[in-house]
Amino acid sequence: RVSFMNNQKQQKPTLSGQRFKTRKRDEKERFEPAQFQDCIIQGLSETGTDLEAVAKFLDASGAKLDYRRYAETLFDILVAGGMLAPGGTLADDMMRTDVCVFAAQEDLETMQAFAQVFNKLIRRYKYLEKGFEDEVKKLLLFLKGFSESERNKLAMLTGILLANGTLNASVLNSLYNENLVKEGVSAAFAVKLFKSWINEKDINAVAVSLRKVNMDNRLMELFPANKQSVEHFSKYFTEAGLKELSEYVRNQQSIGARKELQKELQEQMSRGDPFKDIILYVKEEMKKNNISEQTVIAIIWSSVMSTVEWNKKEELVAEQAIKHLKQYSPLLAAFTTQGQSELTLLLKIQEYCYDNIHFMKAFQKIVVLFYKAEVLSEEPILKWYKDAHLAKGKSVFLEQMKKFVEWLKNAEE
Repeated sequence: RVSFMNNQKQQKPTLSGQRFKTRKRDEKERFEPAQFQDCIIQGLSETGTDLEAVAKFLDASGAKLDYRRYAETLFDILVAGGMLAPGGTLADDMMRTDVCVFAAQEDLETMQAFAQVFNKLIRRYKYLEKGFEDEVKKLLLFLKGFSESERNKLAMLTGILLANGTLNASVLNSLYNENLVKEGVSAAFAVKLFKSWINEKDINAVAVSLRKVNMDNRLMELFPANKQSVEHFSKYFTEAGLKELSEYVRNQQSIGARKELQKELQEQMSRGDPFKDIILYVKEEMKKNNISEQTVIAIIWSSVMSTVEWNKKEELVAEQAIKHLKQYSPLLAAFTTQGQSELTLLLKIQEYCYDNIHFMKAFQKIVVLFYKAEVLSEEPILKWYKDAHLAKGKSVFLEQMKKFVEWLKNAEE
């Protein structure tokens, strides 16, 4: 046993030889990025500022250099002229080049030319796509370390690359970094970015890209919490010449507020809350979110109609509808104080009766009920009959309403 243990002790030193090998390999890899950087920078200095030549050089170098491993180094050089240290400063002890985005002219045309370089490179070496997105996310987090001119160029370039699909809008998540938002860097960067993005495409294309990554409702987060209002957003971006973006955000907020209102309304109805409480809540929401009475009456109508499991038999559904709507007529009456709101309600009833086949014969009964309950008045009914109706089921509904309309005209006389 003793001799066995002695053997074990003698064998131990061989492990250090093993460790030495690993160290050597690590050392070799640590110096490789510098060699990779030297090759790229040397090649770029030979191409000069001819971006066509730059694109050709990068295309050819991909066959010789390990782009897959050193994607971050490659993109650092193309954007900043050298390898970036944490925070966004250039590493001191490394070679640099002026053939990069940050050293280029600060105008849209130059940035469009640089966008082409990145486009061609990523189309040629598809595996660089992920590395490039990671690079842009990192660059956005480093914004405070760059000069204002460098930030402007990066914003224009990012906008162009978002427009042509080289980048995914999810990279913009970096702009929600607390420090960038607090110091106003995110909002200022967003102005330049959206200007170049909308210049390449239009606001609808921008909206589609933002919606895909669930960012369409987050744009106000570019400002600190105490400034996250539609008014502040609208003023800031309108003054910066981005009125269409302001209107888009205003519209998004309005859609969100309307959805929220409908959801809350349905919950209040299913709980059986008193109408006076519901009316008060709706009026407060209208005021707070600038929602018109016409919009509200349409929301109330669809909420009222969705709280019931309707009978599938045509002869029974009319009776069920009258009973149900009679109960809710005070709520509907509170939001038909304008002729236009009454007309909106009539069109909604027409649409509903047409889309739900069992209700086709119930249209006239519902209108008469609402007339008696003072939800609807003569003038909007006559206007609807004359020329304001929809094409959906027109002949059926006009025929149903014929006698009642004649009675209204005679009663008026």
